[in-house]
Amino acid sequence: MIDLAITGGRVLDPVRTLDVVGDVLIDDGKIMGVAAPGEGPRARAVVDAAGLWVTPGMIDMHVHLREPGGEHKETIASGAAAAVAGGFTTVAAMANTDPVNDDVEVTRWIRARAAEVALARVLPIAAVTKGLAGEELTDFAALRQAGAVAFSDDGMPIMRESVMQRALAAAAELGAAIIAHEEDCAGSAGAVMHAGPVAARLGMRGVDAAGEAVMIARDCVLAAALGARLHVAHVSTAAGIAHVRRARAGAKGISAEATPHHFMLDASAVERHGANAKMNPPLRDPADVEAVRAALADGTIAVIASDHAPHHADEKARGLEGAPFGIVGLETALGLTLALVHAGVLSAATAVRALTLGPARVLGLPGGQLTRGAAADVSLLDPELRWRVDPAAFRSRSRNTPFAGVELRGRAVGVCIGGRLIGNFAERLCQ
Repeated sequence: MIDLAITGGRVLDPVRTLDVVGDVLIDDGKIMGVAAPGEGPRARAVVDAAGLWVTPGMIDMHVHLREPGGEHKETIASGAAAAVAGGFTTVAAMANTDPVNDDVEVTRWIRARAAEVALARVLPIAAVTKGLAGEELTDFAALRQAGAVAFSDDGMPIMRESVMQRALAAAAELGAAIIAHEEDCAGSAGAVMHAGPVAARLGMRGVDAAGEAVMIARDCVLAAALGARLHVAHVSTAAGIAHVRRARAGAKGISAEATPHHFMLDASAVERHGANAKMNPPLRDPADVEAVRAALADGTIAVIASDHAPHHADEKARGLEGAPFGIVGLETALGLTLALVHAGVLSAATAVRALTLGPARVLGLPGGQLTRGAAADVSLLDPELRWRVDPAAFRSRSRNTPFAGVELRGRAVGVCIGGRLIGNFAERLCQ
């Protein structure tokens, strides 16, 4: 007798391009296999997944959990709770905490705190440079050994080419990726949104697409020359995507991610939502939104990540110029992604892959699959469940979202992490 069977769901396993109605069998915290309905061994507990998608545990490889130092915005506990509510079994936390995660003691502390919380798996991403200052490299080998899964100064682009070159080379020796926030600070200083008619109407300084594209081009050339792994965070422009597409045609180690806000909203949202639509990279032109969608559909962009960036309401109330960049996203990412599936922009298989196997491969994780022997991390998704975004109900400590009040179709109903069910399974669990 095995521990658990998740029965009768639509099983989507991107590593095998599997899309069948079946039973996912779990024992001793691991996947035992996928069987035809009713043909597996008896289980101590059975979850009826009829009408649900059963996928590998979703992975969000770009979140800001703020702890240590920013607990008024988010903690590891509240962020992990938001993750599982959103259907994510694993999140990778960026290094811009206080203190910065540029030291093994901070990396170890984050891992220990996440283990105490015992919700989503929390994997630290360590800083590329000390203090995120863009100058002196951190000790990649020591941070990797302490548990860092990648390196990034996210939010702080590495402007000096020589520093980025050394970082890519050092990460390549360890088989790790550099996750790059691509922005030319010389051109974006003082900008609060995308340059264009909306910025002109609001009287705000804007930044155009060139700064992102130029930095992407530079770093793709460096990574290809070194045989290094470069992951472009939250690509937002058609020009930037064109560079990624060309680079991926000639180099294996280059990847990119898109966020739901960049494939669902354009710069006009700033007029409607003010500081809750202020983010970096900024919301762009409608043509850029279409380019992001097309790149997801054709596989140029292989990852969907939330860039979950919680901020206190008082901070976002400072107005468009004074408010910090960023929005929360862990609890809305799935519903927004499924909007593209329901609209026919993405197939179910492509969407699931971008939320599971895509990030797993960038981070070098064994997840993103339901093959025998894999850790039993599973997301259970109701693709038809209609719900309205209510920030007051978020598990996150922060409420900064431009999607408040939006009706979405599709939501996670629970997750399984290491064989442990988390969620309300009262109506579906039989023992």
